[in-house]
Amino acid sequence: MADGLPCLGAGCEPAALGCCTDDSISAASTSDVQDRLSALELRVQQQEDEITVLKAALADVLRRLAISEDHVASVRKSTPSKGQPSLREAISMSCITNGSTGSRKTSHSSSVSVARKETLSSAAKSGTEKKKEKPPGQKEKKEESHSNDQSPQTQASPSPQPSSQPLQTHRQTQESKSSAPAKSVKKSLTAEKPHSAWESSDDSRNKLLRVASTSKLIAKVAKNADKHKDVIVSQAKMSTREKNSQEGEYIKMFMRGRPITMFIPSDVENYDDIRTELPPEKLKLEWVYGYRGRDCRANVYLLPTGEIVYFIASVVVLFNYEERTQRHYLGHTDCVKCLAVHPDKIRIATGQLAGVDKDGRPLQPHVRVWDSVSLVTLQVIGLGTFERGVGCLDFSKADSGTHLCVIDDSNEHMLTVWDWQRKSKIAEIKTTNEVVLAVEFHPTDANTIITCGKSHIFFWTWSGNSLSRKQGIFGKYEKPKFVQCLAFLGNGDVLTGDSGGIILIWGKTTVESTPGKGPKGVYQISRQIKAHDGSVFTLCQMRNGMLLTGGGKDRKIILWDHDLNPEREIEVPDQYGTIRAVAEGKADQFLVGTSRNFVLRGTFNDGFLVEVQGHTDELWGLASHPFKDLFLTCAQDRQVCMWNSVDHTLEWTRLLDEPGHCADFHPSGAVVAIGTHSGRWFVLDAETRDLVSIHTDGNEQLSVMRYSVDGTLLAVGSHDNFIYLYVVTENGRKYSRYGKCTGHSSYITHLDWSPDNKYIMSNSGDYEILYWDIPSGCKLIRNRSDCKDIDWTTYTCVLGFQVFGVWPEGSDGTDINALVRSRNRKVIAVADDFCKVHLFQYPCSKPKAPSHKYSAHSSHVTNVSFTHSDCHLISTGGKDMSIIQWKLVEKVTLPQNDVVVDISATKVPIPASDNAAQSPAPLPQPFNDMNQTESVTGSSPASLESNLEQSAEASEEQSEEQSEGSSLDPTEPGYEEPSNEMSEERSESTITEEQQDNSPVS
Repeated sequence: MADGLPCLGAGCEPAALGCCTDDSISAASTSDVQDRLSALELRVQQQEDEITVLKAALADVLRRLAISEDHVASVRKSTPSKGQPSLREAISMSCITNGSTGSRKTSHSSSVSVARKETLSSAAKSGTEKKKEKPPGQKEKKEESHSNDQSPQTQASPSPQPSSQPLQTHRQTQESKSSAPAKSVKKSLTAEKPHSAWESSDDSRNKLLRVASTSKLIAKVAKNADKHKDVIVSQAKMSTREKNSQEGEYIKMFMRGRPITMFIPSDVENYDDIRTELPPEKLKLEWVYGYRGRDCRANVYLLPTGEIVYFIASVVVLFNYEERTQRHYLGHTDCVKCLAVHPDKIRIATGQLAGVDKDGRPLQPHVRVWDSVSLVTLQVIGLGTFERGVGCLDFSKADSGTHLCVIDDSNEHMLTVWDWQRKSKIAEIKTTNEVVLAVEFHPTDANTIITCGKSHIFFWTWSGNSLSRKQGIFGKYEKPKFVQCLAFLGNGDVLTGDSGGIILIWGKTTVESTPGKGPKGVYQISRQIKAHDGSVFTLCQMRNGMLLTGGGKDRKIILWDHDLNPEREIEVPDQYGTIRAVAEGKADQFLVGTSRNFVLRGTFNDGFLVEVQGHTDELWGLASHPFKDLFLTCAQDRQVCMWNSVDHTLEWTRLLDEPGHCADFHPSGAVVAIGTHSGRWFVLDAETRDLVSIHTDGNEQLSVMRYSVDGTLLAVGSHDNFIYLYVVTENGRKYSRYGKCTGHSSYITHLDWSPDNKYIMSNSGDYEILYWDIPSGCKLIRNRSDCKDIDWTTYTCVLGFQVFGVWPEGSDGTDINALVRSRNRKVIAVADDFCKVHLFQYPCSKPKAPSHKYSAHSSHVTNVSFTHSDCHLISTGGKDMSIIQWKLVEKVTLPQNDVVVDISATKVPIPASDNAAQSPAPLPQPFNDMNQTESVTGSSPASLESNLEQSAEASEEQSEEQSEGSSLDPTEPGYEEPSNEMSEERSESTITEEQQDNSPVS
């Protein structure tokens, strides 16, 4: 071993050895360790989920084995002497097509692979049955021999399919064959011989024993299912000879190995005739509630148009507070993190974080430069250059905003300088491994860039493609922990505000340097001012040369005169939080962004007015008023907020003792019930916000509150697996416990009432659909087909025959957080885990149904709800803490010229190309170019220029290509093209027409 070491060293490249001495490797190693720890934690969580699913699947198999044994014994006794009926065959239909969308056959023929449905061994061999190809004429025993073989094809199967039906013994007729469902042409073109009889009773018993002894195989198949996370749908007709069996046709969907059976309603004569299409209704983004101030800075500005510009989630909002209108820039694909305004006050640069699409592919961080009048994207910068995200950025001032400097969120916090109109990177350099909080061009010296952050301030000299650094020396002054912000005086001196509450003035001096290199400017501290208790968080240079400073801990805004003497001050009330951003407003007004996500407008004389506010922690609870234009939200910040969807204002807010998670209005609208994380639930008066009553059910999180249609009953779904029932009297003011629904094996996720208050349908965390008979003592209904024809008052359950088509292929069962049917029963809105809001046709009873998709959130969408009139849809974001209001519109496409006509307001979209850097007002382009443009929305533009709109959307496929480094710019508007789950019957021309029509412009 010792002899081998010199060889190892000799074999190393000098460059490789040199990198071992790089000081930056320690930071990188620390980052790698953290990444690995995060990956391991995620893996442990996944394995826990696998074990839970495996236990449930194993219990299900054992239960079915017991049923099968009893049934085989009874069949053996009752079998007639003149032969035995053949086993019934069923056709299995997979909704996983590996990306291909083949047209489905309408009749059963030799082109469809037929799989025998055997309860005795299906749990063990289902993966094989789904994927294994059989040559024509293959013997049945050959097929059975595969039931306990783990072949390569078995391991590639989507998921196991344990059967949920009892063994069936009647002879399959030609009619049952002809009525069998269609199947994807992905399956092999094979046929199967009809089976005339069972083998023998002994063979059947041997099969039972084989299955009972294959727990290891079952575990392997279940784990394989969890790995692939595919959804499989099958259809069959249940036995009519079994007296105790559930009668009627059903659809079976498999999710992570769990069978989900959904019975087809009686009014569906032929399931194969059902067609799911895109709904004619579409969504248009109308209003965004909230502001991101908690972890951002310097992100509120007033534009010459009279609009305040700020951001939340992936939306940049332009809010005219006098006219109460919003416009929205929707080009970003993930969280917007920073914002800079061009010296012309018209063009704006915004930077975003890295993201991940629904397939796990990265969405690259980048900067978008856009026109605030037309909302046209002028340039997309930095694709493939920035790491993790864009931390801060600034336009140059001395050369009229030709250049843009950017600091990214990588370990080295790379500083890059761009000629943004040419999209060319001019210079790049590592700054520091410490946090960088701000970067700014000097307003008069075009070659000076200043950065500051943790324990440092750097003065950069930019020359050509090189950047050289000089560190600011604090000397006799105390070195602060953080240099928080930058500003400039009229004479070119630099101001810094730091975490010690100090303002430092840095003046430039000329000192003699190395001969031949000329004089170098060195910035030295010329003056120190104690400005605030706590940190100086923001500096704002005003038009008249005076200075505004915003403090952190003391929450004060101070006005400083030209000699930097304090002149006026005002304190921001404590309920608004600490100061994050200060900007000059109209006349003597100023704008303030706070850590509790408020945007305030104020003066030193009159105090503050709230212009924008929102939640400050993860948001889940949402409920719409039964007959008013109001909706309520509750979040982990313990706030309960009542919003007006017409005026876009906050009606009232109340702080609870605990974080709220779910809510529902009493049908009278008088009270609202709110469930919390501890099992307690509160009833508040919807008008006065007074507390009406408090109750406790269990000690775990409550996930759903649901009143019956007449308000006489309340169902409370909990994470302790129970549904608690209450009798409600006195118009929602008095509650008495009625009973408890016991039977779910996992936590309750969603539930709905029947119109007669007799039945409840519920979903749980392990994908169960159960039905409950409330008048009979909250009993579980064993024969679930009895409930197939109930027309549920609401439809919020994510699993059910009418809605299962909303699930994407490859789903693991957690991809959809919420679902709601419109009150007119025309559409379904879906909130998913990939920041998207979907709009499906109702009912949605075919796998891979098409949908309209909309982007605006930058986190998992936690809830959706239609307002009482179906005019609007409200969606809530989780970590992004945003509330987004969408307008429901119908659009008609005129075939003569493909002009989009909005029923609510007739407007003609005018697209613009992405390279319109020199022309703020874009010219019209042919409609066939629209899929390369940016999509914008606006709610009520105040000027003619504001009516210039882009009607464009990028398909999901385009955005994925761009995220992988394509030369095309990523164009992620609010609307995305219909889901690619559409069948091939839709022609290319139709899809092109949809692309032109589906942008939520205004």
